[in-house]
Amino acid sequence: MASWRLSGGKHAARKLKRAQILLAADAGASDEDIARTVAVGGSTVYRTKRRFVEANLEGALSEEPRPGAGRKLSGKEEALLVATACSKPPAGRARWTLELLADAMIELTEHEELSRETVRRRLAENDLKPWRKTMWCIPKVDGEYVARMEDVLDLYAEAADARRPVVCFDESPTQLIGEVRQPIPAAPGQLERYDCEYRRNGTVNLFVFLDAHRPWRKVKVTDRRTNQDFAVCMRELVDVHYPDAPLIRVVLDNLSIHSAGALYDAFPAPEARRVLKRLEFHHTPKHASWLNMVEIEIGVLRGQCLDRRIDDKQRLASEIAAWERRRNADRAHIKWMFTTEKARQKLRRAYPVKES
Repeated sequence: MASWRLSGGKHAARKLKRAQILLAADAGASDEDIARTVAVGGSTVYRTKRRFVEANLEGALSEEPRPGAGRKLSGKEEALLVATACSKPPAGRARWTLELLADAMIELTEHEELSRETVRRRLAENDLKPWRKTMWCIPKVDGEYVARMEDVLDLYAEAADARRPVVCFDESPTQLIGEVRQPIPAAPGQLERYDCEYRRNGTVNLFVFLDAHRPWRKVKVTDRRTNQDFAVCMRELVDVHYPDAPLIRVVLDNLSIHSAGALYDAFPAPEARRVLKRLEFHHTPKHASWLNMVEIEIGVLRGQCLDRRIDDKQRLASEIAAWERRRNADRAHIKWMFTTEKARQKLRRAYPVKES
């Protein structure tokens, strides 16, 4: 029986079953065995064999006309429906709905009525959901974008160097959420239950450091995200976390506080200059923070530690510190796979000057 089976590929499932039926029949199997093996009814086996005898192989494999009413919309009307769904909605409405589209089609065509289900099916066939939308950033890929991207990717591709480490840096705001009622712990056969009502206790900021080549990360919880806070983080990076490194290369995005000037806003000029002499900033392209490896680490932090309600800063800092110690002890690190060579292959059409 195994020899009767065909691979799925892109063929319709019903066409494959008819081919399996014909192969099994050719092998001498009975109708009952074929129906059981192919998982179809006996009448399907009979009809397929009859159509093979009366027509030919193509006739046996293709669909017979099915009974029922014809399609409500013609091809031109379906095209009009799609165009309408992709256009601006009526004045006073934020988006198209099935009812609005049905009413619009009645006005634009000679149909006296049109059900929302007809509209839904025709839209589904064209993979259209006009009541949904998504937001995304459209980067301007020019020479500056490419230069910054390849600069960061080349840093990641280097071998680890204790004298010139690469540290990715970013920040992330976090809400402090408290419980109004005490949650009910989980028990055998019962999930943990918590009330839908909660209490907002303000927000704090997380400054996150990640070594691109060493399994080390550090999270600092602060009340704010200002020039002074950034400057303090950079001084701690130099004096506390990497005191023996002559130069630390820092990968960061284009937030306004991520600048050398922030240190002069926070410290006297000699102190700011001392810290900056041991720092080298490498900014990601605009709208390309995904190139900052620490973004992945922040996602891990949120999934493993912060996916719950934590009501005060002290507890948040304690929980994050415990997560940080465990992750460092486990020597967890980000395995970065995107390289300059891959960028030139996958994004070659976006490069300003094409290679000959």
